[in-house]
Amino acid sequence: MNKIDLDGRVAVITGGAQGIGYAIAERMLASGASVALWDADAGKLAEAKGSLGNAGRVFTHVVELTSEAAVAAATENVIGAQKKIDILVNNAGITGGNATTWELEPEVWRRVIEVNLIAPYLVCRAVVPKMVAKGYGRIVNIASVAGKEGNPNASHYSASKAGLIALTKSLGKELANKGVLVNAVSPAAAKTAMFATMTQQHIDFMLSKIPMGRFLEVNEAAAMVAWLSSEDCSFTTSSVFDLSGGRATY
Repeated sequence: MNKIDLDGRVAVITGGAQGIGYAIAERMLASGASVALWDADAGKLAEAKGSLGNAGRVFTHVVELTSEAAVAAATENVIGAQKKIDILVNNAGITGGNATTWELEPEVWRRVIEVNLIAPYLVCRAVVPKMVAKGYGRIVNIASVAGKEGNPNASHYSASKAGLIALTKSLGKELANKGVLVNAVSPAAAKTAMFATMTQQHIDFMLSKIPMGRFLEVNEAAAMVAWLSSEDCSFTTSSVFDLSGGRATY
C-alpha cells in the first residue's frame, strides 16, 4: 500500500462505522491522520473504535446527520478537541430499497434525499467556514455511478447522488480560491452491508453493467479518497472520479 502523507491532518468521516467509510478511516489512519467518525449507529461506532486501534487518533460521535443542530454540535466537538478540521468525507448514505418510481412510498423517497443529499449540505454548511478560516480543506463526497446513469428501480437513490454530484461542482467553484477543494467519487457497487437493503435482481443488474465483472473493493475506494484528501491533490476541484470498473461512459 502506498502511503499518502496525511500526517497531522484531522478528518471527519460520516457513516464511518462500517463499509466504505470504515475503509477510508483505516487508510487515513495508516497515512497519519486523526479521524472523527460520525454515525447514527452507536453500537457500530463502538465496534469501529475498538477494531481500528490507534489510541488517541480515533474519535466517535453519534450524529443524526439530517439534524442541523446535531451536525453543528458534532462540528464544535471536533473543533474543541482537535482545533481544526482539514478533511471532510461525506460518505453516509442509504439505498431506500428497490421499486419503480410510482411504487416507492413518498416517505421513503424523502428519507433517501434527506440522508444522501441534505445531510451532506448540512455537514458542509457547518464545516466549510472552519476550513475557510484556516485557509485549507479537502472535501470528498461519495456519490455513485447511479447519479450519472439513473438506475432503474432506484430513482430516489439515483436522484440523491445526482444532486450530490451537482453540490460538489457548485461548492467547489465557490471555494476554488479559498484553499478548500471539493471533489466526488462515483463508485459502482461495492459489496457492503447496503446489499442487505437491495433485491437480488437489482444486485445482479448492477454486476451485469460492470465490464470488469466484479464489484468494487472498499479499499480501492479508500485509496482514491485518501489522495483526494491530500496536499498532492492541489489543482483538482469540482471534479468527479469514477470507480466503476469500466461502467461509466462519461
